[in-house]
Amino acid sequence: MNDALERLAREVRLDAAENERMRLQFGYACACRVMHLLEDPAVAACLTALGDFLNGSLDRARFHLTAQEATRLANRHQGSKSIDGCGHSAVSSSYAVANALNGKALQAADYAAYATVYGQGGYGAVADRESFEPEFQWQLACLARLATKSPA
Repeated sequence: MNDALERLAREVRLDAAENERMRLQFGYACACRVMHLLEDPAVAACLTALGDFLNGSLDRARFHLTAQEATRLANRHQGSKSIDGCGHSAVSSSYAVANALNGKALQAADYAAYATVYGQGGYGAVADRESFEPEFQWQLACLARLATKSPA
């Protein structure tokens, strides 16, 4: 969805095994931007666990279990029962968290961007590609910053 971000991700080899930390940091940063849209405290706890893993206070085994739980929670989210789709941003936010924990940074970014735009303006906003530009620019700058700090 964010072509410039995808190009940068290829340039910095975001998907390379040695860049796992950068993937997790980027996914975490994107998911944190939509944390306020989460409805399920358990999903928010999963995001907190990712932060704990990144700062070294959660071991890898527990982290993997939490990543599985985040995926389960996102997949079971019922979405919105209202006719206007309110709550859809919560579903996308949950998927942003799940993807972040599973090291799928670009997917986390996509879901976070969608959740941000949908949360601000509903369906009309997501139909307008320009609505995504501020978030896309933030994501691009964030990944560029992380890439310059990466030892790889």
